[in-house]
Amino acid sequence: MKRFAAYTLAIVLPFYLTSCGGGNSSENADNDANEMQPSTLKVERMTGSPEYPEARLMQAAPEDGALLPEGSVNFNFTVEGYELGAQTADAETKGMANSGQGQHIHLILNNGPYSAHYEPTFEKELEAGPYVSLAFLSRSYHESVKNAGAAVVTQFVVGDGAYEAADLSAPHMFYSRPKGTYVGDDTKKVLLDWYLLNCDLSETGYTVRATINGEEFIFTDWAPRTLEGLPMGENTIKLELLDATGALVESPFNPVVRKVMLKEKEAE
Repeated sequence: MKRFAAYTLAIVLPFYLTSCGGGNSSENADNDANEMQPSTLKVERMTGSPEYPEARLMQAAPEDGALLPEGSVNFNFTVEGYELGAQTADAETKGMANSGQGQHIHLILNNGPYSAHYEPTFEKELEAGPYVSLAFLSRSYHESVKNAGAAVVTQFVVGDGAYEAADLSAPHMFYSRPKGTYVGDDTKKVLLDWYLLNCDLSETGYTVRATINGEEFIFTDWAPRTLEGLPMGENTIKLELLDATGALVESPFNPVVRKVMLKEKEAE
């Protein structure tokens, strides 16, 4: 692979998918209002979603190791065994935020918030710098498709400068949902989902720790969770990939903290 030169976000990524599951403890909440009130949060494993064992996502551009000019970057994917733009069969029964535009691709760059894409080819304006790109197929209600062929990882550089190629062999976790603002009925049940690469998660191996408004939950199987009882207003979610000893896995993307907003209704 081409040498790029070390950059602050030294990025390490993998190719293999594994499994991650549940217990909980508590710590100080980030939000004073949440600290003063007993928690009503309920976290449950989400099951029963349609499986797509034949779904495949392949990427033609940007190519892995590409050196690209700053500005508009073309992304070109091929999808097999999965229909972009279709509503997932059980979408109406899930009781959570669902995209009216249907199934799509989640594109995550350097573990930032994903962008959703309903066509396999699109362009994005990118600033100069190194990028690790994770793309995976998503159901219409934003649950990731987790089989081995449904995701693709590449690294490339935009603009001038020398950067060192990322190590693509270490375990990694990427944050997917929840994201942004939820309003009305969408606040009642919120999806918690992440993407794992190149690690084997179990009760005796790697685990994922979620800290939600100060409450901790340990997941040992890779399955989405639903969050019910989140308070209106700002909520803080922190995800950490831990090793078998409970220590934080070294990674520029670990841990990740996001804030999401819940509103009873849109402002008039």
